[in-house]
Amino acid sequence: MRRAVLFLLLIALPSVAPSIAQWRSDVARRVAIVGDLSTARDVVVLVPGSDVDVGRFERTVGRMASNLYEQARRDDLAVIAWLGYRTPQGLGVDAMTGSLARQGAAALVDFVRSLRTQARVHVVGHSYGSVVVGLAAHELDVADIVFTGSPGVRADSVEELGTGARVWALRSGGDWMRFVPNARLFDLGHGTDPASDGFGATVLRFEGGKHDTYYEPGSETLNALVRIVSGSGEKL
Repeated sequence: MRRAVLFLLLIALPSVAPSIAQWRSDVARRVAIVGDLSTARDVVVLVPGSDVDVGRFERTVGRMASNLYEQARRDDLAVIAWLGYRTPQGLGVDAMTGSLARQGAAALVDFVRSLRTQARVHVVGHSYGSVVVGLAAHELDVADIVFTGSPGVRADSVEELGTGARVWALRSGGDWMRFVPNARLFDLGHGTDPASDGFGATVLRFEGGKHDTYYEPGSETLNALVRIVSGSGEKL
């Protein structure tokens, strides 16, 4: 299968990221596009969580994007690994509050709008990346929003997200995130688990698996993501 991987420093792509001039100069951003964006019928934007930076890009969100593309086996799919914000490092205050997520959400909205594609767009947020996607949801004109391994998305329900997209939440049985208190006090904590019964998302639960295995080749979770972004998630 034809496979094209293009690594681009966003600093060189002002047309792709209209807010580039406002980005902090001490933080490098990067995207990787796997597949052919110009001919894709479906475009996936993957938003990573904590502990991802340029130095760890390829072995984290870059690998996640490649795994999704390769498991899909579709020439009309493009998967974008998007590192457009400064992610939290470790489990400190940044990971427990919404400041970085708010910055990321604004950049994500700009990026998705700039794609100007006729393809169906699907946005997937992993871990703290799901907080970013949740905050951006009301401004994203996309087909699907997917949360994997989420600590909460700063909304109590799908209705509060304010999106017309179909909302999904995936949870592996061995994901330690299930032990995170789903509370919020001022800016501390991210609130309701989108995989909870009352949130209103389409929830897919899997036995086994860990927080970092949602995108592992051959896994049930990755197969489910392939089905969702291919428009057949309702058959799961």
